[in-house]
Amino acid sequence: MGQKRIDLRSDTVTKPSEAMRQAMAHADVGDDVYGEDPTINRLEAEAAKRLGKEAGLFVPSGTMANQVAILAHTERGDEMFIHRDSHAYYYEGGAAALWAGAMLTLLDGEEGLFTADALREAVRPANIHHPRPRLVSLENTHNRAGGAALGVERMDPVMAVAHELGLMVHIDGARLFNAAVALATPASRLVREADSVSICLSKGLGAPVGSVLVGNRAFIDRARTYRKWLGGGMRQAGVLAAAGLLALDNADRLQEDHQRADRLRNGLREMGYDAWEPSVPTNMVMIETPGLAEPLVKAALERGLAFGTMGARRIRLVTHLDVDDEDIARALEIFQELRSQYRAG
Repeated sequence: MGQKRIDLRSDTVTKPSEAMRQAMAHADVGDDVYGEDPTINRLEAEAAKRLGKEAGLFVPSGTMANQVAILAHTERGDEMFIHRDSHAYYYEGGAAALWAGAMLTLLDGEEGLFTADALREAVRPANIHHPRPRLVSLENTHNRAGGAALGVERMDPVMAVAHELGLMVHIDGARLFNAAVALATPASRLVREADSVSICLSKGLGAPVGSVLVGNRAFIDRARTYRKWLGGGMRQAGVLAAAGLLALDNADRLQEDHQRADRLRNGLREMGYDAWEPSVPTNMVMIETPGLAEPLVKAALERGLAFGTMGARRIRLVTHLDVDDEDIARALEIFQELRSQYRAG
């Protein structure tokens, strides 16, 4: 057998553990569209409990979770305020315009978060010429900000102004538990002021499929209808929820991913790579390249190391549960071999 490929493209590439496979094989199931899948029901209730909300809704993907939330919070023509680098704007194919007919107003701010003052200035007074301001969408951790974990001292003031102005708040918490671990703050506290939250089970938590959207019961009732409209009503999906329940218990081990990301980042810096980190880093490492990043990606892959780009001159590396200390050491060896090509740009 050849040498193991080290895959740092994303924490979505993780494989389910043997314990997850056994749980899936023996899951108690029913028809979830009828509300009769006991394992789905347990997962939804457990996710809601851990995030301090009333109810939950299991969906196939993080994108569907975000889009169902937008649909449930808005009506056609409503205005949504979102950072221009947020996943729901940047990576979801214009779905908010397609499905919800929402107008997205893009804001700027450090590490993927605009300020409370910036939001206040962006919300226009009620007028027949203006769309109805309705929703604020935030993201924690923030992907394009290098996996930045955003603390309550930054998030809460924005949500307070949103509610003062009569807006709802949705948090894309695809990697919320990474933020909770990095900030040593319960996930429920990070999202206490939010009206809805989505979490991904299939990233660092290690499940093969699925996300959960949580909020109050009235919101989840609406969201369930929109999930059906988008084709997300599944049947004996308890086989997936069984893995999701185990995934929720994986949150504490995310610290290992953060530590390996630190080791990788520090090693790259020692070699002269321009590796940067946000104010509170998690499981991502970003490298700015002098020239185009794609040739470096190709050269690394030929040596058994996979990673991706976030723009023409930026590389992203993501640690996860299928990457161990030996993998980090080997990744650094490969980057050592690629130094001359990196410097040449």
